[in-house]
Amino acid sequence: MIDKIFKIIVILPNLFLRIFRKRDLPIKNVAVIQMAKLGDMVCTTPMFRALKSAHPEWNLLVVGNSTNKEVIKYNKDIDEYFVWDRKSDLSLELKKRKIDAVIIPGPNDEALYGSLKAGVPKILVSKIENGWSPYETITFRFLRFFVKKVPLHMGKYAPREYLSLLEPLGIISSDTKKHLSFSNKALEKAENFFLEKSIDIKNDFVVGISPSAGNKIKEWPEERFAEIADYLVTKYQARVILVGGPADTSIVQKVINHVDNSDFVLNTQGQFNLDESKALISRFHIFVSVDTGPIYIAEAFNIPTIDITGPIDENEQPPISPRNRVVVPVGPRKPQLFVMNARSYNREEALRQVQSITTKAVKNETDSLISYLRSKK
Repeated sequence: MIDKIFKIIVILPNLFLRIFRKRDLPIKNVAVIQMAKLGDMVCTTPMFRALKSAHPEWNLLVVGNSTNKEVIKYNKDIDEYFVWDRKSDLSLELKKRKIDAVIIPGPNDEALYGSLKAGVPKILVSKIENGWSPYETITFRFLRFFVKKVPLHMGKYAPREYLSLLEPLGIISSDTKKHLSFSNKALEKAENFFLEKSIDIKNDFVVGISPSAGNKIKEWPEERFAEIADYLVTKYQARVILVGGPADTSIVQKVINHVDNSDFVLNTQGQFNLDESKALISRFHIFVSVDTGPIYIAEAFNIPTIDITGPIDENEQPPISPRNRVVVPVGPRKPQLFVMNARSYNREEALRQVQSITTKAVKNETDSLISYLRSKK
């Protein structure tokens, strides 16, 4: 608490000057500070596209963690990416790049403090509506008084809500298409993998499955994922590819242990880095997962998805369209996890919700999606 008070005292002159400073100065350099997880960063990419489409002359800096640097690497809308470990002085980096405007999609007191300390003329932050967020700390709410606040509604589609933060800059957009890319080297590795495994992308039906969520509270039982994999192999003669990061060994192996058609289910866990994983996922015909980062990668590459939502609010972020299906818990419920509140929830109820999703429900949604895709083809 003492540290926070000291920090505020340090920037008091800047806060005082902001009251009288003109904020309609010309903009040349813009920073978007998104410190959330992988899926949230993917859902922020429509903002990058909207910014560069409206003002291609502006230089766009994205500030985030090292993982998200890899996920949006090769994105042509971004001019520079800065990895902020939260230990370094963000204000120095913003000053060095002469940032004229900062956009902070989610409540983040450290990002707001650094922007104010740097004396950035225009700062746009969210103000949570229709709910409560633990990220809106007392410090954040105090500092927010000195910047432009834009309502961000919980329970509504987050990518569209992020776009509303651009409106004070005169940028109006409702295009929530996500944008990712990958290197030629990554594509070559993915294509070589399919060749080595005798998989013909044009003729074989290739389905990706990610059984890990990176958050135990959202994970669906491994034996149910195995049942879905066997169902896809038996009914649709699918080649199933299991994906997962370095920390997902145990989960993916448990799925493998429960699979009957092991000759048609391949384990790629830990074999592809993030750039290569993007290329691999982009070649799937369908992607099945709980609500986690890879499903948003699939969506960005127009891959049809089955999102097993569990305890999250299915209205806020999961891909939803005729090509993107969600499977929600049975019966009336109150979602437990939100984009702006993944900390405060009823653990027992969250687990009940994810456990209530049956394999039958996932199979039905999968059948419906495949039928739809075949009718369009």
